[in-house]
Parts: sequence; C-alpha cells; structure tokens
Amino acid sequence: MPELPEVEIVKQSLYKNIKFKKIKKIIVKNRNLRFKLPSNFKNILKYRKIINLRRIAKYIIVDFDNSRSIIIHLGMSGRLKIIKINALIKKHDHLVFKFNNIKLIYNDPRRFGFVDIVGSDKINNVGYIKKLGIDALDKNLSEEYLYEKFHKSDVLIKQLLLNQYIVAGIGNIYACEILYDAKISPLRKGSSLKKYQIGTIVKSIRKILNKAIKYGGSSINDYVSPDGTLGNFQNKFNVYGQEGLKIKGYKIKKVVLYGRSTFFCPEIQK
Repeated sequence: MPELPEVEIVKQSLYKNIKFKKIKKIIVKNRNLRFKLPSNFKNILKYRKIINLRRIAKYIIVDFDNSRSIIIHLGMSGRLKIIKINALIKKHDHLVFKFNNIKLIYNDPRRFGFVDIVGSDKINNVGYIKKLGIDALDKNLSEEYLYEKFHKSDVLIKQLLLNQYIVAGIGNIYACEILYDAKISPLRKGSSLKKYQIGTIVKSIRKILNKAIKYGGSSINDYVSPDGTLGNFQNKFNVYGQEGLKIKGYKIKKVVLYGRSTFFCPEIQK
C-alpha cells in the first residue's frame, strides 16, 4: 500500500498535470470498487474544472469548481496514470477522466481502493477522514501530543506509529525506518519511552518522510508515479528488507509484530 510519501508524490504529479483543467468526458468501466461509485458520478463532474489538489494522510483530494470533491484512496494495488489522449485503456483501468490532451486513469487490480465524491465543505466530516489523527507531516505533530498518546500505553511503539487514529500516513516501511533513525527498538512499549525519546521520534518522522518524498517515494510492489516514474527511496533503506545485512558492524534482524514484518538492529536500537 502506498504510504504518505508516495501519496504526496502522486498529488504533486496531479497538481502539475491537471490543475485548472476541465473534464471533457468520464468513462466508468467498473463501478464496483471498494465503495460502489454513485450512479450520478459522471453527471456531477462532467465539464467541471479542477481548482485544487491536496492530500490528507493517504487520501488524495481533488476539488472542483462546483464545490464538489473526489477523495481517492489507492488501497493495496491502486494507482493513478496520466497517459496520452489516444492511448488505449487497459485491463483494470476502472475509471477514466478525459481532458483536452491527456487521460487520468484509476487502475486497481485488487479493487481495495476507492473513489468517493462529497461536498468540498464536508471533507472533514466524512467518517474515514474525521477519525484520522494528526497528519505525520503536520506542524502540529509535537512531542507533547505524542507523549500524551504514548506514555500510558502498553502497545509496542511500532504499532502506535501505525495507528492512523494517532498519526495519519505512516505505514510499515517508514515506521521501521523512523525507529531506526531515532535509535528506538520497535519492541519498546509506548509507556517505556521518556519524553525526550518521543521528541526524537517526532524529528525522525519528519526527516524520513521528507527524505522519501525528495527521492520520489519507494517503488516496491505496485507503486509508480502517475507519469510512470519510479521512486528511488527503496535504495536508501537502512533496515527495511535488509535482514541479515550488517549496518555499522551489526546484523539487521527481522521479526513479525502484529502480523507485519519488522526490521531493526537490536544493537543500535534500544
């Protein structure tokens, strides 16, 4: 599943390519995504102009000039593709937006993602948006906020970082990299961390996510940007997927926590 950096890269690419463009035609090849597309989807958006693109956690928001917005979640295997107007539609291309000279396509082999449509002023009241915690790159994500959430919890710190109701946008890959950067073991309970250690985690969240964005995200499994560009941050991983390799002379270990592969260096991360 694309994490915050990959979704941010997608948003930036869409912003560059389709902001202020008017939709000429919409083709719905498959209405049955994770949530079924409403029957009036095409009528609401046809001939409407895109006025803004933004990101909330792992959701992409596209705002239109009729005070409607679509919310896109890529799920496990979803991707957005920008292709030439005369390019062929392929298998698993479920939704096609035609502009003057390009097409924007929502492709999703496993159909775990979705495209929702709501009033632009109602975005923050949508259930799956409303319950999110602070965005991982929000300036309001602070040592004090996370200390309040973590210091009484017996849940492991890695799982706390993955809790979208606390911090929104961090997934398994970046949780491993963040904890390595902070030199904190993923096996530590939230309640075992001192306040200054939580402050270190906040700094590592910003550092790792911004670095991942700089390198175009991580292209493993299904992720490529809308223009087909591969990310490069997978070549910068310190611990994720590096089991058995040595870092600073110490071996990287893999354990499974809450059903997720977790990579860390026990001698460095305490």
